[in-house]
Amino acid sequence: MKQKALFVAAAAVLLGAFVVAAWIYKGGETPEPVQPADPVYSQLIRMHSPTLGKPDAKVQLVEFIDPACEACAGFYPLVKKIIAANPDEIRLVMRYAPFHKGSSAVVAVLEATKKQDKFWPALEALLATQSDWTQHHTANVGRVWKHLEGLGLDLEQVRNDMASPQIARAVAQDLADAKALGINKTPSFFVNGQLLTIFGYEPLKALVEQALAAP
Repeated sequence: MKQKALFVAAAAVLLGAFVVAAWIYKGGETPEPVQPADPVYSQLIRMHSPTLGKPDAKVQLVEFIDPACEACAGFYPLVKKIIAANPDEIRLVMRYAPFHKGSSAVVAVLEATKKQDKFWPALEALLATQSDWTQHHTANVGRVWKHLEGLGLDLEQVRNDMASPQIARAVAQDLADAKALGINKTPSFFVNGQLLTIFGYEPLKALVEQALAAP
Protein backbone atom coordinates (compact mmCIF):
# COMPACT_ATOMS: atom_id res chain seq x y z
CA MET A 1 0.00 0.00 0.00
CA LYS A 2 2.90 2.33 0.81
CA GLN A 3 4.45 1.70 -2.60
CA LYS A 4 1.10 2.32 -4.30
CA ALA A 5 0.62 5.56 -2.38
CA LEU A 6 4.08 6.76 -3.35
CA PHE A 7 3.42 5.99 -6.98
CA VAL A 8 0.08 7.81 -6.92
CA ALA A 9 1.73 10.83 -5.32
CA ALA A 10 4.50 10.81 -7.91
CA ALA A 11 1.97 10.57 -10.72
CA ALA A 12 0.01 13.51 -9.32
CA VAL A 13 3.11 15.72 -9.11
CA LEU A 14 4.16 14.76 -12.62
CA LEU A 15 0.70 15.35 -14.03
CA GLY A 16 0.65 18.84 -12.57
CA ALA A 17 4.12 19.57 -13.91
CA PHE A 18 3.23 18.26 -17.35
CA VAL A 19 0.11 20.41 -17.49
CA VAL A 20 2.21 23.48 -16.68
CA ALA A 21 4.86 22.42 -19.18
CA ALA A 22 2.27 21.84 -21.88
CA TRP A 23 0.85 25.30 -21.27
CA ILE A 24 4.33 26.78 -21.60
CA TYR A 25 5.00 24.76 -24.75
CA LYS A 26 1.71 25.51 -26.46
CA GLY A 27 1.41 29.20 -25.88
CA GLY A 28 2.56 30.50 -22.53
CA GLU A 29 5.56 32.69 -21.97
CA THR A 30 8.93 30.99 -21.96
CA PRO A 31 10.98 31.55 -18.81
CA GLU A 32 13.81 33.19 -20.74
CA PRO A 33 14.07 35.23 -23.95
CA VAL A 34 14.77 33.31 -27.13
CA GLN A 35 18.48 33.43 -27.93
CA PRO A 36 20.50 32.25 -30.93
CA ALA A 37 21.05 28.48 -31.02
CA ASP A 38 24.53 28.11 -29.57
CA PRO A 39 25.80 25.69 -26.90
CA VAL A 40 26.81 28.52 -24.58
CA TYR A 41 23.16 29.50 -24.19
CA SER A 42 21.19 27.79 -21.47
CA GLN A 43 18.32 26.90 -23.78
CA LEU A 44 20.51 24.17 -25.24
CA ILE A 45 22.41 22.99 -22.19
CA ARG A 46 20.98 23.13 -18.69
CA MET A 47 22.63 22.24 -15.39
CA HIS A 48 20.30 19.27 -14.98
CA SER A 49 20.95 17.86 -18.46
CA PRO A 50 22.52 14.36 -18.50
CA THR A 51 25.86 14.45 -20.32
CA LEU A 52 28.29 11.87 -21.66
CA GLY A 53 31.83 12.92 -22.51
CA LYS A 54 34.28 15.64 -21.59
CA PRO A 55 32.81 19.05 -20.73
CA ASP A 56 35.46 20.73 -22.91
CA ALA A 57 34.96 18.43 -25.91
CA LYS A 58 35.29 20.16 -29.26
CA VAL A 59 31.84 19.02 -30.38
CA GLN A 60 28.77 19.54 -28.22
CA LEU A 61 26.03 17.22 -29.52
CA VAL A 62 22.65 18.08 -28.01
CA GLU A 63 19.77 15.66 -28.55
CA PHE A 64 16.14 16.31 -27.69
CA ILE A 65 14.72 12.87 -26.94
CA ASP A 66 11.43 11.26 -26.04
CA PRO A 67 12.05 7.81 -24.51
CA ALA A 68 8.72 6.62 -25.96
CA CYS A 69 9.69 7.75 -29.48
CA GLU A 70 10.35 4.82 -31.81
CA ALA A 71 12.75 6.85 -33.95
CA CYS A 72 14.73 7.84 -30.85
CA ALA A 73 15.18 4.19 -29.87
CA GLY A 74 16.21 3.23 -33.38
CA PHE A 75 18.62 6.15 -33.78
CA TYR A 76 20.37 5.89 -30.42
CA PRO A 77 22.83 3.13 -31.48
CA LEU A 78 23.83 5.34 -34.43
CA VAL A 79 24.51 8.25 -32.08
CA LYS A 80 26.71 5.94 -30.00
CA LYS A 81 28.53 4.88 -33.18
CA ILE A 82 29.32 8.50 -34.04
CA ILE A 83 30.61 9.14 -30.53
CA ALA A 84 32.67 5.93 -30.49
CA ALA A 85 34.56 7.13 -33.58
CA ASN A 86 35.72 10.26 -31.68
CA PRO A 87 35.21 9.46 -27.98
CA ASP A 88 37.35 12.29 -26.60
CA GLU A 89 36.06 15.00 -28.90
CA ILE A 90 32.28 14.65 -28.63
CA ARG A 91 30.08 15.40 -25.64
CA LEU A 92 26.49 14.17 -25.77
CA VAL A 93 23.91 16.27 -23.94
CA MET A 94 20.42 14.82 -23.49
CA ARG A 95 17.36 17.06 -23.35
CA TYR A 96 13.81 15.83 -22.83
CA ALA A 97 10.92 16.40 -25.21
CA PRO A 98 8.24 14.02 -23.87
CA PHE A 99 5.65 14.57 -26.58
CA HIS A 100 4.09 11.09 -26.32
CA LYS A 101 1.28 10.49 -23.84
CA GLY A 102 2.65 9.16 -20.55
CA SER A 103 6.25 9.82 -21.53
CA SER A 104 6.82 12.56 -18.94
CA ALA A 105 6.50 9.94 -16.17
CA VAL A 106 9.16 7.79 -17.85
CA VAL A 107 11.39 10.84 -18.10
CA ALA A 108 10.91 11.35 -14.36
CA VAL A 109 12.06 7.77 -13.78
CA LEU A 110 15.17 8.40 -15.85
CA GLU A 111 15.89 11.64 -14.00
CA ALA A 112 15.56 9.76 -10.71
CA THR A 113 18.12 7.16 -11.83
CA LYS A 114 20.64 10.00 -12.20
CA LYS A 115 20.67 10.30 -8.42
CA GLN A 116 22.15 6.79 -8.34
CA ASP A 117 24.51 7.41 -11.28
CA LYS A 118 22.58 4.97 -13.46
CA PHE A 119 21.04 7.26 -16.05
CA TRP A 120 22.84 5.93 -19.12
CA PRO A 121 22.34 2.20 -18.43
CA ALA A 122 18.71 2.93 -17.50
CA LEU A 123 18.16 4.91 -20.70
CA GLU A 124 19.66 2.15 -22.82
CA ALA A 125 17.62 -0.53 -21.05
CA LEU A 126 14.37 1.36 -21.64
CA LEU A 127 15.13 2.22 -25.25
CA ALA A 128 15.97 -1.43 -25.93
CA THR A 129 12.66 -2.59 -24.44
CA GLN A 130 10.53 0.31 -25.62
CA SER A 131 8.09 -1.93 -27.52
CA ASP A 132 7.06 -3.55 -24.23
CA TRP A 133 6.16 -0.41 -22.29
CA THR A 134 4.95 1.76 -25.18
CA GLN A 135 1.94 0.79 -27.25
CA HIS A 136 -0.01 2.91 -29.72
CA HIS A 137 2.31 5.87 -29.00
CA THR A 138 1.39 5.80 -25.30
CA ALA A 139 3.94 5.08 -22.57
CA ASN A 140 2.98 2.90 -19.61
CA VAL A 141 5.35 3.74 -16.77
CA GLY A 142 4.10 0.78 -14.76
CA ARG A 143 5.78 -1.54 -17.26
CA VAL A 144 9.25 0.03 -17.13
CA TRP A 145 10.26 -1.21 -13.69
CA LYS A 146 11.04 -4.79 -14.66
CA HIS A 147 13.42 -3.53 -17.31
CA LEU A 148 15.43 -1.61 -14.70
CA GLU A 149 16.07 -4.69 -12.59
CA GLY A 150 19.65 -5.90 -12.63
CA LEU A 151 21.15 -2.43 -13.01
CA GLY A 152 21.99 -2.10 -9.32
CA LEU A 153 19.26 0.47 -8.73
CA ASP A 154 17.30 0.94 -5.54
CA LEU A 155 13.95 1.00 -7.33
CA GLU A 156 12.03 2.04 -4.23
CA GLN A 157 14.28 5.09 -4.01
CA VAL A 158 13.69 5.78 -7.70
CA ARG A 159 9.93 5.77 -7.04
CA ASN A 160 10.43 8.25 -4.22
CA ASP A 161 12.79 10.51 -6.17
CA MET A 162 10.66 10.68 -9.32
CA ALA A 163 8.08 12.68 -7.35
CA SER A 164 10.64 15.39 -6.60
CA PRO A 165 9.56 18.94 -7.54
CA GLN A 166 13.10 19.41 -8.86
CA ILE A 167 12.51 16.70 -11.45
CA ALA A 168 9.11 18.14 -12.36
CA ARG A 169 10.77 21.52 -12.94
CA ALA A 170 13.45 19.91 -15.13
CA VAL A 171 10.81 18.31 -17.37
CA ALA A 172 8.89 21.58 -17.63
CA GLN A 173 12.08 23.51 -18.40
CA ASP A 174 13.09 21.15 -21.19
CA LEU A 175 9.66 21.44 -22.80
CA ALA A 176 9.85 25.23 -22.57
CA ASP A 177 13.30 25.20 -24.17
CA ALA A 178 12.07 22.85 -26.90
CA LYS A 179 9.37 25.37 -27.74
CA ALA A 180 11.80 28.29 -27.72
CA LEU A 181 14.14 26.42 -30.06
CA GLY A 182 11.35 25.39 -32.41
CA ILE A 183 11.58 21.67 -31.61
CA ASN A 184 8.38 19.79 -32.47
CA LYS A 185 9.65 16.29 -33.17
CA THR A 186 12.13 13.81 -31.77
CA PRO A 187 14.92 13.09 -32.02
CA SER A 188 16.21 16.56 -32.84
CA PHE A 189 19.91 17.39 -32.82
CA PHE A 190 22.13 20.43 -32.45
CA VAL A 191 25.85 20.23 -33.25
CA ASN A 192 27.78 23.09 -31.69
CA GLY A 193 24.59 25.09 -31.74
CA GLN A 194 23.63 24.26 -35.33
CA LEU A 195 20.30 22.50 -35.82
CA LEU A 196 20.33 19.35 -37.95
CA THR A 197 17.74 20.25 -40.58
CA ILE A 198 17.88 17.04 -42.64
CA PHE A 199 17.22 14.05 -40.41
CA GLY A 200 19.31 10.93 -40.90
CA TYR A 201 22.52 9.19 -39.90
CA GLU A 202 24.62 10.48 -42.78
CA PRO A 203 23.54 14.15 -42.37
CA LEU A 204 24.24 13.99 -38.62
CA LYS A 205 27.59 12.29 -39.18
CA ALA A 206 28.52 14.91 -41.78
CA LEU A 207 27.56 17.78 -39.46
CA VAL A 208 29.63 16.29 -36.63
CA GLU A 209 32.61 15.75 -38.94
CA GLN A 210 32.33 19.34 -40.13
CA ALA A 211 32.45 20.53 -36.51
CA LEU A 212 35.41 18.27 -35.77
CA ALA A 213 37.32 19.65 -38.76
CA ALA A 214 36.63 23.30 -37.91
CA PRO A 215 39.62 25.33 -36.63
